[in-house]
Amino acid sequence: MLFDVLPRLLAPGKGPRGRLGGMGSHDPAGEPAEQVASVVDEVEEAAGEMDRARRALAGATRVAVLTGAGISTDSGIPDFRGPEGVWTRNPAAERTSTLAVYLEDPEVRRQAWQNRLASPAWDATPNAGHRALVALERQGRLLALITQNIDELHQLAGSDRSLVIELHGTMRRVVCWRCGAEGPMGPTLERVRAGDPDPACLRCGGILKSATISFGQALDPATVSRAEEAALGCDVFLAVGSSLSVYPAAGLVPLAKEGGAGLVIVNGEPTPYDDIADAVVRVPISAALPGLLAAR
Repeated sequence: MLFDVLPRLLAPGKGPRGRLGGMGSHDPAGEPAEQVASVVDEVEEAAGEMDRARRALAGATRVAVLTGAGISTDSGIPDFRGPEGVWTRNPAAERTSTLAVYLEDPEVRRQAWQNRLASPAWDATPNAGHRALVALERQGRLLALITQNIDELHQLAGSDRSLVIELHGTMRRVVCWRCGAEGPMGPTLERVRAGDPDPACLRCGGILKSATISFGQALDPATVSRAEEAALGCDVFLAVGSSLSVYPAAGLVPLAKEGGAGLVIVNGEPTPYDDIADAVVRVPISAALPGLLAAR
């Protein structure tokens, strides 16, 4: 609603307050006055939250960032749990990301390989949100970039790989479940394109999967430890594009707060931690981050 009506409200010479000046029940653009007033309130609330978030981040020197699928949607990669998310529209698709099912069912693996082959992530490029985090790093204020994403768009944008903590692994590498052999995903996808529906490990014949964390699979303890250290060591924790409902990633938020950090959340939907945040920004991520993270 807000972003549908906002362009009309902010048309030249017709600012939001100007549209409410008359006594009639409808504004000149045909919007009911009550509807316009509601949108103006939303605009003003969003502006206030942006200002609070900007102030919180401006004084920070050790920012820990947590990113979720929402930061990559503007790059053409759908999220999972949002209103138009992959699993929202097709709950059965979650089976291909469940480890026990993947290992036991060849048909699920065949579907998973087709999904990998057709993933929009291969053609995706970083957006303004990813680039804004690179700018924060170049200001010398980024402590760590913790991500739930597997697309490596942060690295493609120019983020220092040593600062990126991939909680859920990467789709750009493949691993054998039996012998642990790893390698780039490309050659295995070429085997799928050539007609192998469920490619096996060339070393031992074991089951291959992307080097990502599936449901029912434990996260790497060292990776989780690095993320927790960043949460405890930051002065502001910035959560971007995450529902903050998946653990242990979501648990980093209260950990950071307990360590005395400020909390800024940028997400299109409410999260369980909005009430303890210093600012909650609902502006689209690729529009919000460049303004929030501009050089001081």
